[in-house]
Formats: sequence, C-alpha cells, structure tokens
Amino acid sequence: MPDLLETRAAPRERLSLARRPRRPRRRPRGRSPGLVGLAYAAPAALVVGLFFLLPLGLVIWMSLNKWPLLAPPTFNAPGNYTRIADNTLVADAVVFTLRYTAVVTVLLFTISFGLALLVQNRRRGSGLFRGAFFLPAAVGWATATLLFFGLLSDQIGPLNDILTAVGLIDEPVSWTAGDPSLAFGSTVTLVIWRWAGFNMLILLTGLQAIPTELYEAARVDGATAWQAFRRITLPLMRPTIALVLCLMVTGSMLGFEQFYILTRGGPENSTTSVVMVIVREAFIRFDLGSAAAMSVLILLALVLLNGLQLAFIRKRNP
Repeated sequence: MPDLLETRAAPRERLSLARRPRRPRRRPRGRSPGLVGLAYAAPAALVVGLFFLLPLGLVIWMSLNKWPLLAPPTFNAPGNYTRIADNTLVADAVVFTLRYTAVVTVLLFTISFGLALLVQNRRRGSGLFRGAFFLPAAVGWATATLLFFGLLSDQIGPLNDILTAVGLIDEPVSWTAGDPSLAFGSTVTLVIWRWAGFNMLILLTGLQAIPTELYEAARVDGATAWQAFRRITLPLMRPTIALVLCLMVTGSMLGFEQFYILTRGGPENSTTSVVMVIVREAFIRFDLGSAAAMSVLILLALVLLNGLQLAFIRKRNP
C-alpha cells in the first residue's frame, strides 16, 4: 500500500517541478551588449572621425590663423572673420547665392513634384517616362555642365543655329557670357535638367509609400482630387519633402561646377557664388585662412537653414 501511494505521488511531484520557473541562463562572460554595439559602430565612427570631424577641426583651426600656402601659419583670430565684411565680392556673392538658392529650390521642387505625381500611378508607358526623367541624373555633374556649355556656345553650339533657322533670333546670342539674366537662366535650366529626375525619384518613393486605401476611402466620402492631395498626400509626404528641400538648399548653397564651367562667374561677376570666392581665396590668392573662415560661416548658415526647415515642418506636422 505505501508503494502504491508513492507511485501515485511521483507524477504530481514531477508536474510541480515542471511548473517551476526556469532560471535565466547566464550570459557568457566577455559579451557585454554595450561592447558588441561599440564594435559594430566602430567602423562608421572611424570613417566619420577621419573624413569629417578631423577635417572640420583642421578647417576651424585654419580659420583662426593667417595661413599662406607656402609659409608657416600665424595666429590672428578673429582677423580672418572681420576681413570678410570688407570684401565687396563676398557680399555680392552672398546675395547672388541666396537669390539662386531661392529660385532653384522653388522651381526644382515644383517640377520634381509634378513629375512624381505624373508617373505615380502604374499605366502604360509610366516606366518609360520614369527612366527618361531620371536619365539626366546618370550623367556626371561636370559632364552635364560641359554638355550645356557646348550646346549654348555662341561659336560652336547648335542652339543658336536652330533658333535662327526657325526665325526666333536674327543673330547668335551669348547665353552664358553676354547678359547676366541669360547667364542666370542658363544655369538654372542646367540645374533643373540635371536634378529634376533625381528628386522626382525620392518624391516618388514617398508617394508610393502612402496606402491606396486612404485615397479609396476619401473617394467614397466624396473628396475631390485637390482635397485628397491637400488632406492626404501633403501631410504624409512631409518627411520626404523635408529631405528633398534640405538636399536642394544644401546643393544650391554649395554650387560651384555649374558656375565655374558654364559662366566662369561672369559676366562681370554676376554669377559668382560663395564657393567660387572660397576657391579664389584659397588657390588664386593663396590665403587658406580666409578661405577656411568663409567655409566655417557657410557651414553654420547651412546648419541654421536646414534646422529652420526641419523645425517648421515638424511644427506643421500634427
């Protein structure tokens, strides 16, 4: 009889043992999550430190010194910064760069967004149009500028011959070196042709991430296309729009190739950008300290402008 009771109690004991919570396994020593994370982040941190933080620190130090190209530097802070205000070319370049940035940002964003909306829906030929719009982005920036330089040249360019043949002009026009307005318009046209497809692709990615059910529900509720665009598309596209605007403003503020190759800053320095002035100070006047000071101010201006854009969009985003 006692043996029978013991045999009946044994399964209950095993059941009670099975219900006991298991003790967590101890992690093997030497594998701390913090150390593992640092190991994964170390390569990226090394690249950022070598190619961004170290050059940034060097530029800041150069801006505080009189640094000729072929002579030892001497500390003269804040002389490089105070002399910037006395340079009339810098003032003209800042005004032109801001005007160019405003015009290019508005036109480029409008055209890019329009192209993205045009090829958003899948229909016959949409893939062909997407590829055609994006094709100029595959051309190198300097190469695209040289192509436009050859196209608009009043000596060898075919544009004047075409316009003369159709009767729009009577004599060749200097599109890049004659009239400041024509030189400015030629540069803006080049930028739009080269970058509209690239920004269209980014905006198209944001458009395709919006669920189609939202548009179907709005259509059922009787919303018009404009109401759906204003109430659904724009609010959900704000992060993508913020990214595109930051890229446009940064690229416009740092514009160099299109002016250096296409217009050479002319006519009469009317298309001289801030970066062209920095290059002139560094490699023509051999004043690296003054060029570094201008670079630091440009960096601060870009941080401020992009920060204001992101703050405005986040404030409008509910």
